[in-house]
Amino acid sequence: MSLCLFEDARVAHLTPLTLTRAAFDLRVGARTILEAAVSAFPPSSLAFRTRPSVARVTAQEHPDALTDAPVGGTLFLNARWLVRENEVTRAIQSAGHTGEARAFVQGDTLLALWHPDARQLNGREVGLELTEGIPQEPVSGETVVTHLWDLLTDLSERIATDAHQLGGLGTIAGHVQDGAILVERDQIHLAEGATVRAGAVVNADEGPVWIGPGATVEENAVVRGPVVLGPKVTVKAAARVDNSAIGYWSKVGGEVHESIVHSLSSKGHDGYLGNSYLGRWCNLGADTNTSNLKNDYGEVTMHDAVAGTAIPTGRQFLGLVMGDHSKCSINTMFNTGTVVGVSCNLYGSGFPPRHVPSFAWGGSDGLVPYRAEKALRVAEAVMARRTRELTEADRALLEDIARDHGLVGG
Repeated sequence: MSLCLFEDARVAHLTPLTLTRAAFDLRVGARTILEAAVSAFPPSSLAFRTRPSVARVTAQEHPDALTDAPVGGTLFLNARWLVRENEVTRAIQSAGHTGEARAFVQGDTLLALWHPDARQLNGREVGLELTEGIPQEPVSGETVVTHLWDLLTDLSERIATDAHQLGGLGTIAGHVQDGAILVERDQIHLAEGATVRAGAVVNADEGPVWIGPGATVEENAVVRGPVVLGPKVTVKAAARVDNSAIGYWSKVGGEVHESIVHSLSSKGHDGYLGNSYLGRWCNLGADTNTSNLKNDYGEVTMHDAVAGTAIPTGRQFLGLVMGDHSKCSINTMFNTGTVVGVSCNLYGSGFPPRHVPSFAWGGSDGLVPYRAEKALRVAEAVMARRTRELTEADRALLEDIARDHGLVGG
């Protein structure tokens, strides 16, 4: 069976995170949407239908995926659907054995479409309009990521589920230094090459803790599950991390609570990051703090790119969403429900605006355009620190974002 993940028009609501990646490459816990889908529906081949703007970087990210349209029996999955193995996934798997096309729909959203001959769909946009004449099976209760804050909904449960899916709980293959404390070892995975240093506490009594290869929990840090630390993650000395997923080769210090750090980003110093989402190649300066609760304990609003304004989120706790390649200086303060775009450079006293467009430079005293050529030089330097290169596909995409989505005017 071929598996093809498709993007629909609603991925625009997930700006700025989807400016630089396909929606299925968003981390929604310890795993990305794509990783969860592949786990539930192991494919013989993998294909994508993405927006043209991210097609090249998606192909770069997944070099083994099909570059041509799939043929034969194919399962099309919505790139915003957080797949969890349950009765719905079992029903979809069963549909693949019938030889007849079938659509699975939640409300006005096509979650999945099984088609015995994908060639019939070549050149046609996958969506509800494509299912005319195809039997539809209504489903409910599935998680579909529609807005930015949906990425953080039920995060603790997601991380715990992912930790069990990743497996190996109860395996302590890494190095535990004298004086380190591991609580509920049967709910902890310490991969080979990982280290928990003297004085650190890894406590899994409220949820599993999965620590990847080459990761380090430094002296006197406290990691309280459910938590997943990806490969080569560093939790700095005296840090406190709980209910969070920290992706590949990231560094975190201070306090991190109910947050996702996608990968390759740094929050290496003291300061609070709560109910927040950082993309790739972000850096938070020392003593950067995010507010995740309004003083009146009211509902947080957050900027929505489609609405063009802040809209209600239904959440009481919500901090910062930061797009790829953005940075902030020491002592930066972010208000509740702040959205920072791609390749921003923020500094200064006071709070920056609650919506910072991509390629913005400045802070509370005002924003001006961040020159693309300078931003690209910074991106090259930052990526080199993680032995990565800014490819032509990366460069072209960032230039397009600067032109089409960046701050305009001075």
